[in-house]
Amino acid sequence: MSEQLETVIKQHIDTAFETTIEELCELVRIPSVSWPAFDPAHVQQSAEKVAELMRSTGVFEFVDIRRAPVAGQENEADPELGQPAVIARRPAKNGAPTVLLYAHHDVQPPGKEEEWDTPPFEPTERNGRLYARGAADDKAGVMVHVAAIRALIEAKGEDFDLGLAVFIEGEEEWASQSFANFLHENRAELEADAIIVADSGNWDVDTPALTVALRGAVAFNVRIETMAHATHSGMFGGAVPDAMLAAVKLLDTLWDEDGSVAVEGLTSADLTTPEYDEARLREESGLLDGVSPIGRGEILSRMWAQPAITVTGIDAPNIANASNTLIPSVLVRISARVAPGQDPQEFYDALTGHLTKHAPFGAKLTFEDPGLGQAFSVDTSGPAVAHMRAAMTGGFDREPIDMGIGGSIPFIADLVDEFPQAEILVTGVEDPDGRPHSPNESLHLASYKKALATEAIFLARMNDGL
Repeated sequence: MSEQLETVIKQHIDTAFETTIEELCELVRIPSVSWPAFDPAHVQQSAEKVAELMRSTGVFEFVDIRRAPVAGQENEADPELGQPAVIARRPAKNGAPTVLLYAHHDVQPPGKEEEWDTPPFEPTERNGRLYARGAADDKAGVMVHVAAIRALIEAKGEDFDLGLAVFIEGEEEWASQSFANFLHENRAELEADAIIVADSGNWDVDTPALTVALRGAVAFNVRIETMAHATHSGMFGGAVPDAMLAAVKLLDTLWDEDGSVAVEGLTSADLTTPEYDEARLREESGLLDGVSPIGRGEILSRMWAQPAITVTGIDAPNIANASNTLIPSVLVRISARVAPGQDPQEFYDALTGHLTKHAPFGAKLTFEDPGLGQAFSVDTSGPAVAHMRAAMTGGFDREPIDMGIGGSIPFIADLVDEFPQAEILVTGVEDPDGRPHSPNESLHLASYKKALATEAIFLARMNDGL
């Protein structure tokens, strides 16, 4: 692609940037939390706003808001439907390819408002960053697609050849429960040669990255029981094992002394990782002085290529209600990450088998609500990957790197199943200090402008078949 065309795209992105951010702020002000405890009307309102933005580009044959049955409800007479998603399509011309643009318009709950420096749904700009829930994850991803299409029109005119499909999901933060059914029901409208999943991040605010590896996910509850009922801790303590004692001893078997997982049957992947030292880990994670990292091997290997097990919640009496009793039952939430290359069912079986084998004092274990997500490794040999790398270089004026992500995007496996010939490009706008899912989530605005230019350059390259 000519330097002149890249210049036209960058100039348009720069000129339209204030408007793009204003529209992003309008979208962010809608508290579209998709969790069941929150008002679903906000998710519907958010979908309507996204549809309006897509229609404003003027290039789509149709823009609709649709729903699909959640998993397991496909054959029900009156199925439970997932949250509203936005779908759109523009047919390709003259043999040009089609690109599917994915993002999600739902957001995580804000958490405790007192932990935010500014209101979570009132976008606030300071020190070159835009702070709000969803400012980065993933309403910025929605606006990347909108702004890139507008820039493509500026560079090529409205009669460009590239086909476009859009899928802006409304329940990614609640396990994408209708995702596979939505893909299947709308396959013809969503079919594409390349898919951009705009829900990841970059190496830092100056260096773009293509995400080439994602860990899978395994999550479940384990109920640990030792008694039929609570009893006086003074009368029976020291002779009867309570459930909390059993839980502590059981959970301790999951890790070695250095914090590495100690469960047989869990595998690691062989990934080449960039340089990343302990100082950067401390800065980006908030690790306290005097607290050591865990695990072994290269730090990024621990986060991208090795399994991890975390206890994310325990249901037991809180301190305010802590009477002098032996607790009969404890419910523990386990959240684990699966290295690329291992099947999550195999991981789940190994982990639950380990817990069963190591249950202390004969404690009764019951496993509840398992959720499994596939790991993902990108085939980087295709032409769309080459176009994206060139576009990142053009947008950021810096060569991109390939990186892994310790987190998971389980629905990518559904994309692979439905569109096995499509190249999947995992991109995004987050950076190490963006704090998605946490209080004071934010978007680095200068880096965001480069990300907008990157996607527009990519679309132009795909259109021109360079």
